[in-house]
Amino acid sequence: MRKFLFLLVTTALVHADPLTSARVDELRAQIRKNFFVPDPLPALEPQTHRRFSPASGVVAEAVTFATELGTRVPALLYLPDPLPAGVKIPAFIVVNGHGGDKYSWYAYYSGIAYARAGAAVLTYDPAGEGERSRTRKSGTREHDALKGDEELARRLCGLMLTDIFQATSYLASRPEVDATRIAAGGYSMGSFVLAIAGAVEPRLRAVDLSGGGNLSGAGDYWERSSKTMCQAQPWHSLEFLGAERGAMIYALHATRGATLIWNGRVDSVVDMPKTQEPFFEDLRARVVKIRGTAQNAFEFGFTEGGSHRPYFVTKPVAVWLERQLHFPNWTEAAVATMPVTHISEWSTKTGFPMDKLYATEEREGGARAIGENVPGIEREQLSVFTPSEWEKEKRTLMFETWVAAARAAEKR
Repeated sequence: MRKFLFLLVTTALVHADPLTSARVDELRAQIRKNFFVPDPLPALEPQTHRRFSPASGVVAEAVTFATELGTRVPALLYLPDPLPAGVKIPAFIVVNGHGGDKYSWYAYYSGIAYARAGAAVLTYDPAGEGERSRTRKSGTREHDALKGDEELARRLCGLMLTDIFQATSYLASRPEVDATRIAAGGYSMGSFVLAIAGAVEPRLRAVDLSGGGNLSGAGDYWERSSKTMCQAQPWHSLEFLGAERGAMIYALHATRGATLIWNGRVDSVVDMPKTQEPFFEDLRARVVKIRGTAQNAFEFGFTEGGSHRPYFVTKPVAVWLERQLHFPNWTEAAVATMPVTHISEWSTKTGFPMDKLYATEEREGGARAIGENVPGIEREQLSVFTPSEWEKEKRTLMFETWVAAARAAEKR
């Protein structure tokens, strides 16, 4: 009898979750505070500025909503047209990498492809890009020019996190969206920011990290990164999570829901050749150890021969997203047999521009994106404001406005 009771107790301990709900709440609050995320979040104050039809089966809205320190986020919301009758639809947030914004090919392509699947898709300009740049251009990488100490770096990361939280709030506020079926995909720097956001934002049902996700701890790629202000210093600032920093982040993800890390096998941009299956299998085992259960421990995979790409537009991730979100117009079997589009050929055919740094066949140009017949579109059609309207609104949009307010907050 004593032996039976011992086995019963030890079995319960193995399957219990050591990361209690109280501890999860404590860690999430600590991470948010570390990055100066406003509590409560700013009032959303959403505005719809215009509607247009970018492609067959899709309607888009040019919108803005509030973020930190009195600034606003310009965004595009893609919706299926017509909306599926009698049901609320899932939603997907695109979190861009360095130099990317709502004008990027993969943001636009995701909007069309997943709206046709029956989802709401939100793409927005990150800090210092697109209509949040003083030049109103893409690929500026304005935030990389920011100089400051670790506190300012943490505040910058906090702005990027707040943008994601506000995007989630915006989608949850939409009457056509099922607030329990919101997912996000992050690429490159976006994978880093979304890795943190996904650890603390319980409203995200599913998260895909592409071109990254290989988080470990002290001395890993993200802490050694040359992108000091938006990656290295923010990641170092989370050392209070302990030596298992990366595993703890993903353990928090597991308390929220599903996570997929998908990369190119030969992605040298984020040191992926040094973090292959053994790395992720070990990281996953440590996540399971922290939680005491394998439930919702992250999944991972590779595209052979692929380098740095936004894999959430490709078939393996689309299949996974279908399993998580159940798109109204797709089935898993349909996605698995769906045709794909060679992006470099599509760019040439449609005239849709690509960042020259990433347009090579090994990188984004070689991506095979889900679906076909996505038309090109003129850049200005993807703007929220006309140039003259933007001149009137730019003070609340530009990264410079946020920087001035953040530096003032540092001095207090």
